[in-house]
Formats: sequence, C-alpha cells, structure tokens
Amino acid sequence: LYVLRYTFGMIGSLRGTILTKGATYIVCETGGVGYKVFVTTEFLSSAREGANMFVWTHLAVRETALDLYGFKSPQELTFFELLIGISGVGPRSALNILSLASVETLSNAISSGDTSYLTKVSGIGKKSAQKIVLELKDKLGAVIAGSEEGMNIQKEDVEVLEALKALGYSHSEARDTLQNLPQDINGTNDRIKEALKLLGQ
Repeated sequence: LYVLRYTFGMIGSLRGTILTKGATYIVCETGGVGYKVFVTTEFLSSAREGANMFVWTHLAVRETALDLYGFKSPQELTFFELLIGISGVGPRSALNILSLASVETLSNAISSGDTSYLTKVSGIGKKSAQKIVLELKDKLGAVIAGSEEGMNIQKEDVEVLEALKALGYSHSEARDTLQNLPQDINGTNDRIKEALKLLGQ
C-alpha cells in the first residue's frame, strides 16, 4: 500500500486514450496502463471511446482503495480539493457537487450564501450545505479569478473555437480542447487539425 501511495501520489495529470467509460468513470490508457478515473457528468457526456484526453487528477487514499478523480481544469481540481477539505464532505459528494454547475456558478452561489445547488446532492443536507458556504465563501476568489484568466487566454484561438463549433462541438468541448493544445503548434489550420485529433476525429 505504501509503495502504491508513493507512486500514485506523484500523478498530477494524465494524458492518454479513453478505452471505455462507465456510469461515473472513464478508463484512460497511458503508457500501456489503464487508469480508472472518476469524472463529472459533464466530462463523461463529452467523453468518446478511442478519443485522446487530458485530465488533472487527485488521488483519494483509503484503507481499502485508491480512487483517482479527474478534472478538465486546475480550477475544478482546486474547487474539489477545497470541498473534500471540509469535514463530512467525501470525494464522491464533492464530485457530484461539481457535476451540478460550472465552477464559476458554484463559486458565485457559495460566495452569496446560496445553498440551493449544494442540497441537490444526495447526502448534503441543509446543515452540511451551510457549513460548506461558511468555510468556503472567503476562499473562492482565487478560483474564480483563475477560471476567468483561462477564458481570456482562449481569445487568441477564436478562429479555432468557431471552427470546432461549426463542426458540431459544444462551446465547452471546443474551449477545453484548446486548453490542451500543445503551445508549439502554430497556425489556425494546424491547430484545428490537432484539436480534431484530441477530439478523436
């Protein structure tokens, strides 16, 4: 267990191919190894078997299991880790909260004291929701700022974004793919081709 904890604890992200997906997870193959990664419903709905993928990861260590959780952005990962840092909020509940809405929406709701999103999650009652709001409302400014900064970077790739949307991809799919494009690929056409490779086309 200690060897595994040390090895897996070093994993901050995964890039590979989606082998398959279940009701709450995907299996990402990288380096000949398939990693079971629990993801949000939004991530799962856009995942395609055989497509390339990239996730930021968090390893939840329990006595009987090592569970890997994956996120599309550093902001989602940070929000998740803030949630599980609250007594009584486990990784599954935190992931379910992130499945309800975007980080920006959840952060704004918590900052304003709105618990309605949180109580939609099974196991999160009114008291638990109030506790989350109390502990996080002053910690979320950096998360929102980081998310907005990431959106500003996307403006450099407007043509690529619009091209992907014209091909039928959602705004979030196109935006997240742009975030994962290698920086050394220049030119609109080349970046569109690389984006389509990441999307499994």
